[in-house]
Amino acid sequence: MIADVVAALFGLVVGSFLTVVTARVPEGESVVAPSSRCPACGVPIRPLDNVPLVSYALRRGRCRACGTHISLRYPATELATAALFTAVTARAPTLWAAPAYCVLVAGLVALSVVDLERFRLPTPIIVATGVVGLPLLLLPAVADHDLSSLVRVPVAGAVGFALLGVVFVAAPRGMGFGDVRLAGLCGAFLGWLGYRVVAVGLVLGFVSAGAVAVVLLALGRAGRKTRLPFGPFLALGTVVAVLFGPDLARAWLG
Repeated sequence: MIADVVAALFGLVVGSFLTVVTARVPEGESVVAPSSRCPACGVPIRPLDNVPLVSYALRRGRCRACGTHISLRYPATELATAALFTAVTARAPTLWAAPAYCVLVAGLVALSVVDLERFRLPTPIIVATGVVGLPLLLLPAVADHDLSSLVRVPVAGAVGFALLGVVFVAAPRGMGFGDVRLAGLCGAFLGWLGYRVVAVGLVLGFVSAGAVAVVLLALGRAGRKTRLPFGPFLALGTVVAVLFGPDLARAWLG
């Protein structure tokens, strides 16, 4: 219970940082300096106005300086990150694995936001997620005395990269190469949980994307040439696989 509360609070803080990442990284700007500013008037945001969720609620979603409405994506990102950190901590096979998968879901939240807004999956976010998160898988491997589980990480990452690479080559207009890189990243993290969990994550990514496409076509909200970002669906499949992958693998594959 204490771990879940800590995870939620830490998730809010990380989520607040991700709002900076999603705004600045696609523009090639630093995430460290300058300090957070109002996107409309450029006035620096005071520390008291930068408390995750609370400040947004107290200010009714408006900038203190100019009164401009601030997008709901900011508190939504904070809340989503906190919820996912809590879920990962509660569902992780061992508490030692939680830090690595919290890094993963943080990266997936940032990538999904950017892909939905810009149809891009910035390489720096993918690389940073892997560089920070994958080494943390050494913690549960050592704690469980199962260093052999680390062998699955690069193998599964290569499989995910290769599978999406084939799709990219076969239908280059259907997805970008950022999706291929993301599949490699997701495959690597899911590989520690097991090869069957990798299959669950990738299948769910394609199924969820296909289901949404069919619904949008049926409702007349999209045509055959309408672009849909695949990154958020791959992220969704990966998150579900992290939380429920072993159970789903047993149910689907026996």
